[in-house]
Amino acid sequence: MGRPVVLSNGQLFVGLDENGLVNDFYYPYVGLENLNSARFSPHKIGVWADNAFSWTDDGSWQINVDFDESALISNIVIKSDARQIELNLKDFVDVNKNSLIRSITISNKTNRAREIRLFMHQVFEISRHGRADTALFVPDENYILDYKGRYSLLISGQFEDKTTFDQYAVGSYGIEGKAGTFLDAEDGLLSNNPVEHGGVDSVLRFTKVVEPLSNETLNYWVIAASSQPDAEKIHLSYKLNGISEPMHKTKTFWNGWLENNKNRVANEHLRTLNHSLMIIKAHCDERGSILASGDSSIFNYGRDYYCYCWPRDAAYALWPMIRLGHTDEARQFFEFARDTMHEDGYLMHKYQPDRAIGSTWHPLAHGRRQELPIQEDETAAVIFMIGEYLDTNPTESNFIEHLFNSFVRPAADWISSFIDESTGLPHACYDLWEEKFLTTTYTVSVTVAGLETAARLAEKYDVPEKSSQWKKAADSIRSKLDLLYHPDGYFRKGFLLQPDGSLVYDDTIDISSLYGPLMYLNLPLDDERLVGTLKRVEERLLNVTPSGGVLRYENDNYFLKHHNLKGNPWIVCTLWLAQYYIMSKRENDAKQLLNWSLQHELSSGALSEQFDAADGSPLGVTPLVWSHAEMVNTILDLYPVSKNN
Repeated sequence: MGRPVVLSNGQLFVGLDENGLVNDFYYPYVGLENLNSARFSPHKIGVWADNAFSWTDDGSWQINVDFDESALISNIVIKSDARQIELNLKDFVDVNKNSLIRSITISNKTNRAREIRLFMHQVFEISRHGRADTALFVPDENYILDYKGRYSLLISGQFEDKTTFDQYAVGSYGIEGKAGTFLDAEDGLLSNNPVEHGGVDSVLRFTKVVEPLSNETLNYWVIAASSQPDAEKIHLSYKLNGISEPMHKTKTFWNGWLENNKNRVANEHLRTLNHSLMIIKAHCDERGSILASGDSSIFNYGRDYYCYCWPRDAAYALWPMIRLGHTDEARQFFEFARDTMHEDGYLMHKYQPDRAIGSTWHPLAHGRRQELPIQEDETAAVIFMIGEYLDTNPTESNFIEHLFNSFVRPAADWISSFIDESTGLPHACYDLWEEKFLTTTYTVSVTVAGLETAARLAEKYDVPEKSSQWKKAADSIRSKLDLLYHPDGYFRKGFLLQPDGSLVYDDTIDISSLYGPLMYLNLPLDDERLVGTLKRVEERLLNVTPSGGVLRYENDNYFLKHHNLKGNPWIVCTLWLAQYYIMSKRENDAKQLLNWSLQHELSSGALSEQFDAADGSPLGVTPLVWSHAEMVNTILDLYPVSKNN
């Protein structure tokens, strides 16, 4: 089910699964190195009471995973009526230190005092394949240290009366036929084995007599640092001062970051707005990358993960943030894009959070012809978003002028040169769905918007020759749009120019062929080309499967389980159509699509990429940042406070 709760401070990113267990632990970049034991092994929580033991993820516990209304702090309830025990977890990543803190309130629901033992299990994979890690018990300050090279992970905790764990165990995990040290906990006792290397895991036992109908709170932490001394300093501060202050500062930070939202949308949509924005923010690395998703569970069924920065996805993530006045994230990303741009002026397919080029499936060769393995819309979308940023933040003119010279100018020069002389339209490249190599309506639309934005910026910064050049290029492309228009009255997906000069058309109905011209070409809503495209989107993509929603395009096979159906619905596509309806004053139709999207949220508010065409269950990664960006934009458009005053 993905990661219904994500926690982050811009360096440390933690993903919790549907059982409230740690599955992803990225440090020191958001989304780069997952130090958890490679995607498949959550950190477990075990409970012993009345001579009986169980893991909380064994199916016998009732679990609800959520997070706070206005802070990136979990609100998880794990309870067992049979055992009459309830655990309430408040988890957060310290806003000032690279620490995951889990504040666990243990409630005894019986009328008698009981000894309850809580077992905290952790399994990290620091070195490649987890074959060279070390885990050891440090007795002086009472902690487990899991380390390799520049990574030191310190694990400890204490009750509010400062009593700490009374037993521990360190052992082998996943090597030499050994399943893991966590099995040592199942009799309620631990071996106190103090060290192991190779593939390792560890367990801590915290014991407390809990009075009748009462509770005790355990504060548990995992600290990430580049050295043992640095980690230990943070550990000692938590031991001495507790975790109340870090929790308060973290809550204060998030409350302040969300403060402006209260005045932007109707109250009934504020929770969704806040949750989506916090999920987007959680995926922002403080060095500029914006991750598509930190959910590593896709490794269970896919070839690669979504832990990359796609410039397009990042631009869409920034759009609602810019609208709401969040400027730091935009500035950081624009600098990231500037620094990663190819010397010729274009952005690559995707990047790692450390600015290295990400993996790709786009070839350099098409037959004997060499082509760029890029998606042109990614470069153009960033230019467009820089313009949106300046429009919203006119006092940032000096910063944008710097970006104009260092990013916009070379990028717009490249875009204006990436034109096929025989068609007057951009050369073929990969479409926004990363699947087809052709000249698409969507990419052409974003390209025009990028050039027009660049021209506007050039005029502002007194570079008239460039303004004229880029405006002329944009106008020329606009004049050739009919090449993308089907005689039956709709925008095609695109075409591919052949060596002999002929065009092979792709007439697939694709939601992007509606959204691109609508949003980036600013065509009138009654433009017959838009109206015709809308008609076919409604006929062929809207509510054409049992689960409803909007497909990306006809016969979309990505993660499709039921091949008798035409594709899976996507949140992004459904909300794109909702936005068209809003602009067309069809608010009731827009509300139906928004409500469909809201109905597909997890209880925490997390949104998947897409949903099963038959039963509507989540598919792909959860959360997908792009889904949340479109959710925020749609709510801002449909339910502004001004409409409810």
